[in-house]
Amino acid sequence: MTRAIIRDPKTPASVEVRPSAREPITDPTLGIRVIKVVPDGPAKQRLVTIGDSLTQGFQSGAVYNTELSYPRLIAKELGWAEEFRFPRYPGAGGLPLNIEFVVRRLEQSFGNRVDWWQAPAAAVKLRSVMDEIEDYWERGPGATPPQNPAIHHNLGIYAWDLRDVLARTAGICAAEIGTPRDDLLLQVVESANARAALRVLPPLGRGPAGGMGVLDAAEALGADGEIETLIVMLGANNALDTVIELKVVWSNEGYDDLEKKSAFTVWNPVHFEHELRLLAARVRKIRARHVIWCTVPHVTIAPLARGVGTKLAPESRYFPYYTRPWIEDHDFNRDEDPNITAAEARAVDSAIDHYNDAIVAVVREARSNRGDPRDWYVFEAAGLLDRLAQRRYIDSPPARPPWWTPYELPAPLKALTPVPNSRFFASGPTGRTSGGLFSLDGVHPTTVGYGILAQELIRVMELAGVKFYAPDGSVRQGLTNIDFSALLAQDSLLREPPPSFTSDLGLLGWLDRTADAIGLGRVTLPVT
Repeated sequence: MTRAIIRDPKTPASVEVRPSAREPITDPTLGIRVIKVVPDGPAKQRLVTIGDSLTQGFQSGAVYNTELSYPRLIAKELGWAEEFRFPRYPGAGGLPLNIEFVVRRLEQSFGNRVDWWQAPAAAVKLRSVMDEIEDYWERGPGATPPQNPAIHHNLGIYAWDLRDVLARTAGICAAEIGTPRDDLLLQVVESANARAALRVLPPLGRGPAGGMGVLDAAEALGADGEIETLIVMLGANNALDTVIELKVVWSNEGYDDLEKKSAFTVWNPVHFEHELRLLAARVRKIRARHVIWCTVPHVTIAPLARGVGTKLAPESRYFPYYTRPWIEDHDFNRDEDPNITAAEARAVDSAIDHYNDAIVAVVREARSNRGDPRDWYVFEAAGLLDRLAQRRYIDSPPARPPWWTPYELPAPLKALTPVPNSRFFASGPTGRTSGGLFSLDGVHPTTVGYGILAQELIRVMELAGVKFYAPDGSVRQGLTNIDFSALLAQDSLLREPPPSFTSDLGLLGWLDRTADAIGLGRVTLPVT
């Protein structure tokens, strides 16, 4: 007997609420052959990436270790790491707020836990650390972005959705900043996203009067010697606020307005496709040999939104409610705690399935264009996360769709105890106890998680005929593999887990409650 699918009444009519997850594309070419004359040797611009926080290199609530972003990891395997240009965020743990940075500073003063009698002193310490971060980026060395002499190859900017990439420019970002206030209460970096963006975009004075946007910068790179591979990874921020805010507000009139769109947490698929078509038209103008379009992951899998209780049924993907990971099942109150329902989560995932169908359609049309075929590919970021989904599929065999297979982790990761998974990160005095693929914000990957993303994109690039070069300039033979043993040594969370991040996530809950209570804002929730 087939169970009836409960449809959340707020869901737009354009969203087909599907009983099972969309089947990922297994052939990046969609079975369509494209014959193009490609010049011998690599292009001048070997790799350019357009995207959001996943492309920029966001971890644990901040963009900081950008040399470990997936684009830089790919550039290293191309033998092009020194030539690959990317923004840097070197101080105070990055922008806007690095949870790992804050946690480790608290551990220096209070050890593995904050006891009740230490709470007042810990609150003062928290305020001091956040004041240090605010001062660095608003008045200190981080206040003035560097005047980059050349356009960056990594053009990812956290929190940007399709409309931001289409319309936001360096001039708009500069105008958003203004004169910061040294607020004694609300000690968060003002205009953090605009500050981060200005380290990515070419400085004002280059390009049009209002400054360049991301697409302008990519087009300029293509005009300067051609781009070999362009990766476009966008769309997550058209749905991610549903799990960050635990609120489902469908896009309506104003979805394509830079100011009005902030009221929405998930885009109606009709609106998403409209924006996607505009984006595809702009990407066609960029001189690139190969373009890889990435599908949008199902955001409800991210462990920031934890399913409460048991699944609706053994064969269901969904829990009755989703709330913060530090709220235990026995403490959860659906009328008081932030949450979304199973019906809302299913509707959001169904909308994302529509987004991904539209992305595939864009690639199919480009490859099928008889007059001007394009060597465009689909990369299944959605399928990759689905195959790593611990609570949704790995722990629930009856919920697995027929196409589902577990993702085979690289040997150095499988050798770890416990094996990294997609649960929320937890550790204690003896080391990591759970998680490992997501950083402390519960949305963005750890360093090894970015390595997995880089590895799978390399597979698509190799399919496109991209050659990977060793440091000595020779062409690599066979498949190119990320050195995960070396990457593990650079992953601070897996190499040296913070002992205070215990399985009950008590410190994270304390940080969230305390920061909100003393007027610092919600410090533990990431800005995408």
